[in-house]
Amino acid sequence: MNILVVDDNPMNVMVVQEMLRRSGYDSVLAVHSAKEMFALLNSPTRLADRMAVDLILLDLMMPEIDGMEACRMLQQDDRFRDIPVIIVTAIGDSRKLAEALDAGATDYVTKPINKVELLARIRSALRLKKELDWHKERDQRVREELELARQVQQAVLPAAIEEDRYRIRAYFRASEELAGDLYAWHAFDRNRILVAVIDAMGHGISSSLVSMFSASVLKEAMRTHVTPKRIMQELNSRLLQLDYENELVHYYCTGICMWIDLEHGVLEYVNAGHPPGLLIRGRTGAAVAMPSSSPPVGLFDSLEMATHTVTLEPGDAVHLYTDGLLDLFPGDLEEKSAALARTLAHVGGDEERLERLLEQDSFDRHSDDRCLIRLEVRGRERQ
Repeated sequence: MNILVVDDNPMNVMVVQEMLRRSGYDSVLAVHSAKEMFALLNSPTRLADRMAVDLILLDLMMPEIDGMEACRMLQQDDRFRDIPVIIVTAIGDSRKLAEALDAGATDYVTKPINKVELLARIRSALRLKKELDWHKERDQRVREELELARQVQQAVLPAAIEEDRYRIRAYFRASEELAGDLYAWHAFDRNRILVAVIDAMGHGISSSLVSMFSASVLKEAMRTHVTPKRIMQELNSRLLQLDYENELVHYYCTGICMWIDLEHGVLEYVNAGHPPGLLIRGRTGAAVAMPSSSPPVGLFDSLEMATHTVTLEPGDAVHLYTDGLLDLFPGDLEEKSAALARTLAHVGGDEERLERLLEQDSFDRHSDDRCLIRLEVRGRERQ
């Protein structure tokens, strides 16, 4: 435990050092000005954790830089703002003392120093510092774990596919470290592919865990179930198996899953409470919506899902997305969907413009995950 005494009066420094050493504080450092204090704090050896200053006893009246200004300077530096500062002063002006506390001081003692009072205030400040350090270490561990979770979440997302019959790519931006949106696809061959986009309710760690759980279910289901209806029913069944401690909190997902058969020019889809998918016709530029016709998954034991079919032709482009993308446009759901359809038809397959689209500020300044899947239907040979 390192305590730093800052006072321009050598006698005061000697008295305080002796008080502290006789009370069991072995590591007591001393400097005679705020300038020397900052030189010490900024020295390379002192910046090492084992040499860190844990508490500063700071005189208020000093030449060049007084204690008030020194407190402000400490608060402006991220490295030092958490060091508790106890003002040691002969000034009894309550307004000055209040100003020092506002400047960042933790506490104060007045001269002549009362040993019992000084030691009590030091113990109190060090207890607070210990607790603050514990919280900082815990927060750092949480940040590291969140970063690892983010990398794991990114790793389970599939890579883009480019075939002579089709091309599929995702554009994705998380609003926080972890996202509640996910996408998945599984290609059986050059003509047949399953694609799904899921949006877990809520934000933060809980929704991201539900999202990652859903991703693992989708990956398994897409390998064993061909129809979108069976896949979404399997996801619904598995989500219902989650056991929530809080009965008032129940996580669910909206989602759209589609089966594409390019050999026969057919797209089958199931939309469970999700924003409508968009098919932009290559020949006419017309937008065909794939609206929701079923409730979200994870809410009801028995879930009836309607399968819909649309035709596909070379030049068509299929777009699946999450509701964060609709926030880029004003109006109700219908108006937002129409504006998004016009934008996607205008942008086409320009990857740079699609990336920029996801980076735009939302119309209502609401932060949400954004996910867009674009599948281009090509001719039999790559052009």
